[in-house]
Amino acid sequence: MTTFLDLFCGAGGLSLGLSQAGWTALGSVDHWSDATSTYRTNLPGHTCEEAEVQNLSASRLAALLDDQPDWVVGGPPCQGFSTVGRREREDPRNRLVREFHRIVGILEPKGFLIENVTGLRDMRFVREIVALFEPLGYEVGSFVLAAADYGVPQLRRRILFVGSREGRVFTPPAPTHAPDRYVTVWEAIGDLPELQPGEERTGYVGPPQTDYQAALRQDSDVLQGHVASAHPPHLVEAISYIPDGGNRRSIPPEHQPRSGFHNSYSRLDSKAPAVAVTQNMGKPSGTRCIHPFQHRGLTAREGARLQGFPDTFHFSGGITSQRLQIANAVSPIFARQIALALQDDEHWVADEPTQAEQLELAGFAVGS
Repeated sequence: MTTFLDLFCGAGGLSLGLSQAGWTALGSVDHWSDATSTYRTNLPGHTCEEAEVQNLSASRLAALLDDQPDWVVGGPPCQGFSTVGRREREDPRNRLVREFHRIVGILEPKGFLIENVTGLRDMRFVREIVALFEPLGYEVGSFVLAAADYGVPQLRRRILFVGSREGRVFTPPAPTHAPDRYVTVWEAIGDLPELQPGEERTGYVGPPQTDYQAALRQDSDVLQGHVASAHPPHLVEAISYIPDGGNRRSIPPEHQPRSGFHNSYSRLDSKAPAVAVTQNMGKPSGTRCIHPFQHRGLTAREGARLQGFPDTFHFSGGITSQRLQIANAVSPIFARQIALALQDDEHWVADEPTQAEQLELAGFAVGS
């Protein structure tokens, strides 16, 4: 049995995926009440603490955990690392990686897993994070993976850091889906009821049409979070000119929205995975989040489908909060694939000493 502590757990996507792979949660922590409510509702067997991670002392961790976890996992808030907008190396939220490091130092698990946006690599933070954990005795590897390669209908790329105290280096799992076999947007959401802007549906109108839809429906008989944002008539008319997978260039000049970026007002391509789901999934002015055929932004449930959450997973809070929880989450499908590989010895190799280390081990004084 592999046990874990999930820091910055959010709504529970990472914990759900690890649990589906057979891991056991000893505890989880997040400061956001809506997210912890969602977590507790959907993962009732887990202990979820609502707290600021920086306030977790050794004694408080001992009270939270029944045993020492094998792994500490999590995704420290990463807005300062984001590839969207201006990145700030000194953003205070970046310092929460150091809080993760502090707790790893207290608990000394055999391994740790950090998931974050690829902006980390763009900002050359990789060496800094590796150097942060090496003094604690961890061999650290990092790699960028695309969720679509592992069966998630989303072109979401994330950087993972895996640290081991056992002198081994992790090699990521091979993709389970080639590009010509990616799960598409329509394969993921095509069975959900049609909505006009401002409408809501709480029930299904037909059976699932794909294996992915069937897998995510599970035994659900209630459709939660399938609520479309209300859009003004002039905006509905404007986006009605955009074809499946198209963008604002198809909108006639007299109907062009006056705001938004060049990649705003773009439809998802029904025959391809989605781009990364964001908290603005319900806003046509967001980054490629208009429904492939209906003249509206995505619903929270459609976003959850694209992230890999089952329909039985219900989100707490208002619709804006639900969208943010979904966007911030780790895909459970992706997390499960990583967890299965982490507990497979075939994905671990012994760390090879450098030439200098080999000379030292042989008794030669390096640099003399």
